[in-house]
Amino acid sequence: MPSINDQALDQMFRQARTFNHYTDQPVGEDTLHAIWDLMKMAPTSANQMPARLVWCTSQDAKEKLAPCTSGNNGDKILAAPVSVIIAMDTEFHEHLPMLYPHADAKSWFDGNAELRQASAFRNSTLQGAYFIMAARALGLDTGPMSGFDAGAVDKAFFADQPSVKTNFISTLGHGDRATLHDRLPRPAFELFNRIA
Repeated sequence: MPSINDQALDQMFRQARTFNHYTDQPVGEDTLHAIWDLMKMAPTSANQMPARLVWCTSQDAKEKLAPCTSGNNGDKILAAPVSVIIAMDTEFHEHLPMLYPHADAKSWFDGNAELRQASAFRNSTLQGAYFIMAARALGLDTGPMSGFDAGAVDKAFFADQPSVKTNFISTLGHGDRATLHDRLPRPAFELFNRIA
């Protein structure tokens, strides 16, 4: 498979940024489906796909989510075209007969809540990263955040689904590049890596 070109690499990585402010350009529901259709193709362990997303597009949904956050994250949520809750289903294994049909993968997790929790967190975090990259691939920007009360989000959005727990939140839209500050430092390979 050939490498993607420099323009694509810039869009996905080198020139991509985290945004706190967005333009007024809307994000349509068809685009949300397109993001999902890309991110669902990326790998998770045994095709677990534990992520459960809530796409907050209405003002009512954003007003329900905003008070669950800290600092100025609530303002960011209210102002963004879309805010997304990336959650995880700790009973993802119930879907494995459909998602991983060539082995009895469900039995690997039956009766082991600790393993399910660890797997759900790891793989929904991967899916959250795929969400960011899919959005960038489609010309959108994101603002992932961790300043929130997960219990409050769960109560507000997943009270009827006790196995679903919030992982993180992200805003989504067309970033306002006029509001960007200088890019924060990125370390050289040698600082955080070693080849064994």
